[in-house]
Amino acid sequence: MDEQIYSKTTPSVLMVDDTPANLELLSGMLKGRGYKVRAAVSGELALRAIRNDPPDLILLDITMPDMNGYEVCAKLKADEKLKEIPVIFLSALTETMDKVKAFGAGGVDYITKPFQFEEVEARVETHLELRRQKRLLQENHDKLRELEKTRDSLVHMIIHDLRSPLTVIAGYHQLIIEDAKNKLSADSINHVAEAMNATKQLVQMVSDVLDTSKMEEGQMKLKLTECDLSRILEEDISGMKSLFKGREIQFTPPESPATVLADREIVSRVIQNLLGNAIKFTPNGGGIIRLGIEAAADLVRVSVKDSGPGIALKYRKKIFEKFAQVELSAVHQRYSTGLGLTFCKLAVEAHGGRIGVDSEEGKGSCFWFELPVDGPAPRARPPAK
Repeated sequence: MDEQIYSKTTPSVLMVDDTPANLELLSGMLKGRGYKVRAAVSGELALRAIRNDPPDLILLDITMPDMNGYEVCAKLKADEKLKEIPVIFLSALTETMDKVKAFGAGGVDYITKPFQFEEVEARVETHLELRRQKRLLQENHDKLRELEKTRDSLVHMIIHDLRSPLTVIAGYHQLIIEDAKNKLSADSINHVAEAMNATKQLVQMVSDVLDTSKMEEGQMKLKLTECDLSRILEEDISGMKSLFKGREIQFTPPESPATVLADREIVSRVIQNLLGNAIKFTPNGGGIIRLGIEAAADLVRVSVKDSGPGIALKYRKKIFEKFAQVELSAVHQRYSTGLGLTFCKLAVEAHGGRIGVDSEEGKGSCFWFELPVDGPAPRARPPAK
């Protein structure tokens, strides 16, 4: 939002014309309608006056010595603090190309001389009102942004405070399972295990929220090491084995290690998120989840293909957006209810890679991401002062 304050009482108009008689005539008329009017007889004087005390609107002649109206307008539009001031050209030039050039320089309107004062007044009022509405819209937008920041800060604080107790709950569930193997029935142990898995998912969701916020603000530092993606994928499959009930997992590791320079923990969480989505949308009882790794000269691609309902083309980018919720018409389910895929996108991009989904409605979805073998490109250093 620019720094000038729109006058709520008496709008100010600056007239720029090298003919004093024109200035005197129009100035008197506008003052009679309650406007605060100033005048400048050259482009250079006009620019000084505008910078010292920005008006709400400018009436600008074109044909002037030293600096014509086009040049004056172009200089205004190049100034961040002045570019929002509306400029109405008031000129004796009537050719279409003159008008095109005026609008190209940044003018909002064009009035030809000789003019009818009623027309000038109507256009001045219209553009002042448009500017007022634009300012109000900007103010409301700024207020909404502040409210959004407050909301995000509150959510961040709550989520941060949730992580510790959830981690404790997951730990105690694990202890119960280890200590009660000979005391509880198989069903009871399974119930505790389910509760533990659900708690781990909550911890994962909390971590996704916090880390997504860090990545958006550029505060997430990657701990880069040599990582074998095949090994990470196998470990994640093993760690999530209890969630695969009734679903077949197909994965054949490549013969050679698929090594990249990456943050092992972050990459593992990306894979876990994609596996979690695949489990969620692959039917229990005969559904197949296929995982793959393809290594090229400078990239390694990991893919996770489910047997779910698929995703319509118009939603394939939206599901990676923050808090996006995409309802799948086939099963009336929501593909993303939080930040899992947003976290994946930010995490992969932070590594210098890319992520996407190939899908066809009714035939499942294949989520994939690619990471550069040599890790993210180093950030350019700012030029020395």
